[in-house]
Amino acid sequence: MKSSSRDRFLFVKSVFLKNATSGFLKPLLYAAMFFPFIALSQKAIEPGSKDINTKYIKAEKSLYTVYYVKDKEWKNMGSLTYDIVAANNQLTLNNTYTPKDNGKPTTRISTADAQTLKAISYADETKNAKLNLNFGETITGNFYSKKTKKDKKLKLKPTENYFDFNWTDHLIGTLPLDVGYKARFPQFYYNDESNVLVEYYTIKEVKSYVYNSPRTGKHDTWIVSVLEESTGGVYNYIIDKKDRRLWQREMSMAKGMWEITVNEELDYQPIKNKFNKEEAARQISGGNSVIIGTAYARSDSGKRLGGLVNTAKKQYAPRGTEITLFPSSAYYEEWVEVNKKIRKQKKMPEVPLHSDFGYAVKKAKVYDDQGHFEFSDLMPGTYVVMVSFDFTNSYNYSYVSGYTNYYNYFGYAGSTTNYGTARQSYTDKAHIEKRVTIDKDGDKKEVNLKEM
Repeated sequence: MKSSSRDRFLFVKSVFLKNATSGFLKPLLYAAMFFPFIALSQKAIEPGSKDINTKYIKAEKSLYTVYYVKDKEWKNMGSLTYDIVAANNQLTLNNTYTPKDNGKPTTRISTADAQTLKAISYADETKNAKLNLNFGETITGNFYSKKTKKDKKLKLKPTENYFDFNWTDHLIGTLPLDVGYKARFPQFYYNDESNVLVEYYTIKEVKSYVYNSPRTGKHDTWIVSVLEESTGGVYNYIIDKKDRRLWQREMSMAKGMWEITVNEELDYQPIKNKFNKEEAARQISGGNSVIIGTAYARSDSGKRLGGLVNTAKKQYAPRGTEITLFPSSAYYEEWVEVNKKIRKQKKMPEVPLHSDFGYAVKKAKVYDDQGHFEFSDLMPGTYVVMVSFDFTNSYNYSYVSGYTNYYNYFGYAGSTTNYGTARQSYTDKAHIEKRVTIDKDGDKKEVNLKEM
């Protein structure tokens, strides 16, 4: 529920409290005065409540971009990563915020019961402090201040049940959300400058919404509006109706500013064919076939200036040029076609290759001045061979050097144009891709990588 780092949350909260009498916060604070009465009508949620369905919390990694937003200006502040691991009937959340300016990441690690979300342990280290907690009837742990260089042994005894604040973003998605659903839940958060250990939050409203992802289009979602009772802070969660994915979280700040975290869909992969890294790695290393070749740009490739073709011979890839080879596959061919359509539509980013695709790639280098390269240990199959390199080309051209005029007794009789010739050089780049098929193990294939 708190912001992406403890320091940033404390800043936001201090601003709320500092401006407690300002005009824009008065309505929220007046409303807060009535919470003892409102709370009586709210459903109470605590660890182990029947409303909690932890099947919606998936052991996976998710990435969010964090923005500060005011009016129409969105400022990228950094990234927030949630990495959840399930083991021994426990869920461990590794929460890492990385500032945009390449500052030091802030990591929080929280463990909770996999069925009830009851807090088990917590640890973090920020710019100013280091905190470790073990939860139970008595919360024990250690707080170290980097400012004072002092350790403080902790023995805390909250008087009510609570959730560790780190799990709130995921807790919301476990609830039986529907139009009209309302609830109230307690959240534990340790602040060395406060004696308040548990604060309450109220789900004020749930309504339907259509979220439009730039990658995967429209999704039916809930907007869940939550109020932090002690400050009047407002949070809006956009949660998928089907799988309870958190698409976006909004947190109100001072002076009309909002912090908005947007899901970057790490699992976005529109390629239906699967990439098999074990098979790909075996194909480029488990055979007895060889591909040898020459990489060059043809003499008539590259620029044509003034309609005149260059006259240089083959432009060989320089010694040391890297040649790339990988097996062609249904996955790769589909990847090419999908990105071709995306480039044509110009509506969304291109799909990256699978993170394990590097296992399929083999490299070689041109070993002489005639563009020669070679690959070995290949199994039968079709391979994509690629190279890019710069080269210098030249061409001959003619130009008008002057005119010769002719005269006779009666005056001007005409003229002829005089031409000169010259030679010009320029630098160009060759991009070459070719498919090569090995029919049986032990074959030796020779290929010319030439730019047509």
